Amino acid sequence: MSLDVIDKRILHELQRRGRLSNTELADIVALSQSACHRRVQRLEEEGYIRDYVALLDARKINRPTTVFVEIKLSGQTEEVLDKFENALALIPEVLECHLMAGSADYLLKVVAKDTDDFARIHRKSLATLPGVTQVQSSFALKTVFKTTALPL
Repeated sequence: MSLDVIDKRILHELQRRGRLSNTELADIVALSQSACHRRVQRLEEEGYIRDYVALLDARKINRPTTVFVEIKLSGQTEEVLDKFENALALIPEVLECHLMAGSADYLLKVVAKDTDDFARIHRKSLATLPGVTQVQSSFALKTVFKTTALPL
C-alpha cells in the first residue's frame, strides 16, 4: 500500500519524536485519536515502522570516537561473505555494516572510547575476521550533523 500525506506526516513526527503519545500525535496530524491509532497500527503491521528505539548520547556513555572502516576480503563468494558477516555481527562496537560496490567490499561504522580503544578493536576483532585482507580506517574529526530520519 502506498503512503498518503497523513501517513507521511505521522512517520515524519514519529521519526523526530518517537515517544509522542497517541493524543499528541493525533493533534499534530489533525486526526481523531482512534483514527491516528489505527493508522499507526497499520504502518507497524505493513513494516513501515520497523521498531522504536532510544538514541543515546555517545559521549555520555564514553564512546565519542567514530571510525569508518573499509574492509577488503579475499573474495566475494557466498561462503566468504557469510562467514565475514556472521563473525562481524558479534562485535558490539560495529554500529553499521554495508556491502559496497567500489574499491572496498564493506564499509563499517564503529564507535570507540578513543584511539587506543579502536586499536584494540582493530587488532583483536576487525583484523581477525574471516576473509579480511585489508582494513583501512578513517577517524571522524567532527560530526557536522546526524539523523536517523529518512526523507518522506
